[in-house]
Amino acid sequence: MSDTANAHLLKHRFRGFYPVVIDVETAGFNAETDALLEIAAITVRMNEDGWLVEDQKIHFNITPFEGAILHPEALAFTGINPNDPERKAVSEYDALHAIFKMVRKGMKETDCSRAVIVAHNAHFDHSFTMAAAQRAGLKRNPFHPFATFDTAALSGLVLGQTVLAKACISAGISFDSEQAHSALYDTEQTTALFCELVNRWKRLGGWPLATEQQQVVETSPPLA
Repeated sequence: MSDTANAHLLKHRFRGFYPVVIDVETAGFNAETDALLEIAAITVRMNEDGWLVEDQKIHFNITPFEGAILHPEALAFTGINPNDPERKAVSEYDALHAIFKMVRKGMKETDCSRAVIVAHNAHFDHSFTMAAAQRAGLKRNPFHPFATFDTAALSGLVLGQTVLAKACISAGISFDSEQAHSALYDTEQTTALFCELVNRWKRLGGWPLATEQQQVVETSPPLA
């Protein structure tokens, strides 16, 4: 397989990491005490031309764990009514078990060694996902325990914007504020943003990396 073809494999693009875009909606800011109310996950893949595109997606409304704190101001912000029967909420275990199963399948298909959470202000989503997995007693957590890809930081570098809506608009991606703070919608937009940032770097010539021989030629001084 040629060097270019190798560079088009997902496992080689991110050093063996398998990116999974995550968004959570919660009843507060403390992952240990506040309820996780909604989670969505979207995987990505490299197409045959080496462009990053959306792949599989999954979404759940979640029943607050026993003893969870639900802050009224957080519920007002998200507009979520945890007691609404039409939410068809499931337990943290059922939601994360299904997400982890999807992620592990994708890792196997792409020969990636570890999944990594991609999110906007990723520490927040990572902390709630990991805390819920620990509460649920899920042993085979595919996600890296601390590494993340943060689209807020990447957008600040590439686009000069760190707010999701403004970053999307700056990148030419539509953003409907009426649908914001829905985990599925925010995950879809974050996925589109992440793919655009990665693909823009490729369009600008930043990927694939030059081979060592090319780098030597390009940096060598001209012959006298």
